[in-house]
Amino acid sequence: MATAGKVIKCKAAVAWEAGKPLSIEEVEVAPPQAMEVRVKILYTALCHTDVYFWEAKGQTPVFPRILGHEAGGIVESVGEGVTELVPGDHVLPVFTGECKDCAHCKSEESNLCDLLRINVDRGVMIGDGQSGFTINGKPIFHFVGTSTFSEYTVIHVGCLAKINPEAPLDKVCVLSCGISTGLGATLNVAKPKKGSTVAIFGLGAVGLAAMEGAKMSGASRIIGVDLNPAKYEQAKKFGCTDFVNPKDHTKPVLVEMTNGGVDRAVECTGHIDAMIAAFECVHDGWGVAVLVGVPHKEAVFKTSPMNLLNERTLKGTFFGNYKPRTDLPEVVEMYMRKELDLEKFITHSVPFSQINTAFDLMLKGEGLRCIMRMDE
Repeated sequence: MATAGKVIKCKAAVAWEAGKPLSIEEVEVAPPQAMEVRVKILYTALCHTDVYFWEAKGQTPVFPRILGHEAGGIVESVGEGVTELVPGDHVLPVFTGECKDCAHCKSEESNLCDLLRINVDRGVMIGDGQSGFTINGKPIFHFVGTSTFSEYTVIHVGCLAKINPEAPLDKVCVLSCGISTGLGATLNVAKPKKGSTVAIFGLGAVGLAAMEGAKMSGASRIIGVDLNPAKYEQAKKFGCTDFVNPKDHTKPVLVEMTNGGVDRAVECTGHIDAMIAAFECVHDGWGVAVLVGVPHKEAVFKTSPMNLLNERTLKGTFFGNYKPRTDLPEVVEMYMRKELDLEKFITHSVPFSQINTAFDLMLKGEGLRCIMRMDE
C-alpha cells in the first residue's frame, strides 16, 4: 500500500465532551507501531457500551475520544513483528484480546487475556503509550483498543480476528461484540440441552443473541423477561415462546410457570435484582444461571447459600467465553453455513456522516443494531 509507514488523514467521529453530539473531523492516524495493525474500517455498528462511555455518568470521563468497537474492516498495513496478518486481510476488531502467551490464553477455560483484556479508562495504545490519533498535532484518545468510529484506526494484532474474506462485513461486523457475547453465553456457558426450558432476562441485542443460542440448542420453551412488553413481538423471531413482564407480578412467577424452575437462565440486563431473580428461578438439582450484564460497581449479589447447596449453579461470562482470534472465525462460518441468522439483528443502516442518528435511535430504544457505512 502506498500509505504504509505514513500518517493517514481521514474522517473520524470525535466525542469532544460527555453527552454532546459527535463531530465528524479530519484526524491524523499514525502508522502502526510494533505488534500493531492499521485497519481501514468499512462498517461499524453502535453498541450500548459506546453510549455508556459517551454519557460518562458512571466512570472516568476520557475526552476528546474516538469511540466505537463493533466493526469490520480490511488490514491497510502492519507494524513490526506482526506475522499473522497481511494487508488486504479481512478482520473483526475486538475490545478484548488474545495474546496467545499468557496463562489465560493458554487455558482452555478462559478468554481473559492478561495483556489485552478490556481497559475502559486507558485512552492510549499499550505499546508506546500514544493514542495513534491527532488533530493538528493534539492527541485524541483511543477507546478499548479499537476506536472504530474512524475510517482508519490502529489496533493491537491480538485484538483482531482474521475472518473469511467471503463473509459480508456489513453483516458479520455485529459479531465483534454484542451478538457473540449473548450467543456464547448460551452456547458456551449455559449449554442448554435439547428440549430444555430457558429464561432470558433483558431482550436487547445481547439478550436476543442469547435467545438465538437457546433456539439453536433446541430448547423447547424460551421465556423472555423484560420490563417493556413491546419487546415480545420482536423476540418471537428469536424463538421466544413465553413472555414475562416483572411489573405485572407481585412475586416471582417463573418457578410456578415451569414446574419447579427453568433449566437455564441467562441474565443480560446488568440490574442486580434481575441477576438474583435469574439465579433463584433455576431448577434445583441441575439449573444453571449465567450472568452477562455488567452491574453498577456498588452492586452486591445476595442469595441464600441453600440455593447453591440445592445444586443450582451460578456462572459468569465475558464476551461469551469466546477467545477472539481463535474462536470468532468459526462463529463467522456459522453465519456462512446459514446456521446463524445475523440479518434480523440489523434493524437500521445509515451513512457514517449520520452517526448521531444511530445514537438517537439507541437512546430511544428503537431497533437492535444500526450499521454505519464508512464510504458514504
